[in-house]
Amino acid sequence: MNVTEAIIERRSIKSFDSNHRMTEQEISKLMSLAMLSPTAFNIQHWRFVLVTDPVLRQQIRAVSWNQAQVEEASLLIILTADLKAWEKNPARYWANAPQAAQDYLVPAIGNYYKGNDQAQRDEGMRSCGMAAQTLMLAAKEMGYDTCPMDGFDFDAVAKLINLPADHTPVMFVVVGKALAPARARSGQLNMDEVVIYNKF
Repeated sequence: MNVTEAIIERRSIKSFDSNHRMTEQEISKLMSLAMLSPTAFNIQHWRFVLVTDPVLRQQIRAVSWNQAQVEEASLLIILTADLKAWEKNPARYWANAPQAAQDYLVPAIGNYYKGNDQAQRDEGMRSCGMAAQTLMLAAKEMGYDTCPMDGFDFDAVAKLINLPADHTPVMFVVVGKALAPARARSGQLNMDEVVIYNKF
């Protein structure tokens, strides 16, 4: 499957085969691809919480409007952002770059993010959003279906997964085998409404 096919065929699925299990090799491949997603300054803000414990899955479902896919999909991935990743040994993000690039970019990270809580949060959200799309397209290429989700109690989920105080939940992506094909797309806007050249 090429990228165009994956984009066209990717749909948000709600009903999954609860008996299907992904292999460790499949999960490792999926996460390896997700980790190639772009991030500002190569900070790699995302932290992927793979929820495999059945009891924890039930508890998370209970604070996610009782949505069945949280528990029944083969894999529940909670995408969280480390809001302070920018200050945690930033030299490692450029360890393999030429020295001149390191000398410029590593200080630039601190100069940009220090004291700028809004930028720290915005970058984490953007990074997780791009990683979520990578996850969904990669899963589709691997023969799996997905559903991105933000219908949950963020504070309750953070507590259930012992999320560090300097992290924030961003969204879920559930992955698995669909029980039925997706319905027809419900209503795409026309391109001339959403694509603007130069200025509004």
